[in-house]
Amino acid sequence: MSERQQQSPLLDIHLLQLFELLYTTQSVSRAAEQLGMAQPTVSIWLGKLRRKFNDPLFVRTASGMQPTRGAEEMIVTVRATLDSLRHLSNWESRFDPTTSERRFRICMTDASRATLLPRLLAHIRSEAPRIRLGTERIDGHTTRLLESGEADLALGLVPDVGPTLYQQSLFTQDWVCLANRQHPRIDNELSLAAYQQEEHISIIAGTGYRLLDGALERLNIRRRVQLELPGFLGVGSIVSTTDLIVTLPRQIGETMARAAGLKVLACPFPIPTFTVKQHWHPRFHHDAGNRWLRGVCSALFLNS
Repeated sequence: MSERQQQSPLLDIHLLQLFELLYTTQSVSRAAEQLGMAQPTVSIWLGKLRRKFNDPLFVRTASGMQPTRGAEEMIVTVRATLDSLRHLSNWESRFDPTTSERRFRICMTDASRATLLPRLLAHIRSEAPRIRLGTERIDGHTTRLLESGEADLALGLVPDVGPTLYQQSLFTQDWVCLANRQHPRIDNELSLAAYQQEEHISIIAGTGYRLLDGALERLNIRRRVQLELPGFLGVGSIVSTTDLIVTLPRQIGETMARAAGLKVLACPFPIPTFTVKQHWHPRFHHDAGNRWLRGVCSALFLNS
């Protein structure tokens, strides 16, 4: 683009509309009528166009206002510009999940990957089979990933999420304990005394760990930790083959219990509940695909 083009003021859209109408109707009066304007005003506008392009543009003849060669050359560009502006004026972000091949990335906790992701994946494979999913860990980079668009949603307990993000509460989680069905000392109830006497698996990572650890410290409850793990992988198998017990959020606990045939026991002391939410960045609040994904998560998990 030349320096002259960069400095030249943009044409008023109304002048472009007049140009197109004059070309189509070949009449100042009919153009004025369609624009809902007085004929003298249209004549003034035509004068502006002529001065702008240093060309008469339309010349009065016996058969009407006929375009000059310059006007003939410009009409394609004028119409294309008006079509683009009309399209932009009616712009609406569209997304068809049945045909889209979009790839969504969701930041998730380990617990959400084990409990929510299978349900989400089953729904998407049924209703939107060409869509692909990927996951990221929830950590200190989550807000940046959502802001940049590298991730579409964060799903789970996200305590350190940035204040600029939108959020929707999905469901509340309390806590349970899991034990081997054949545990030699625990039947269908777990007392606080037994809790302190038994040996435990401790999940030392994850966003809920601080709530459990804080409750133990606040209530001065001592756990005999036999095994520390960085995540939930393998917990069900270990509990099913030992007399160790583990304290987990209810949803991941009940999921593991079903898979490994474990006892689900009420936790014998209070641990603060927490709310599982979905979070997204304002940049993508109106994105049709993001709205669809949020709607799916809400339909599947709200109050679940």
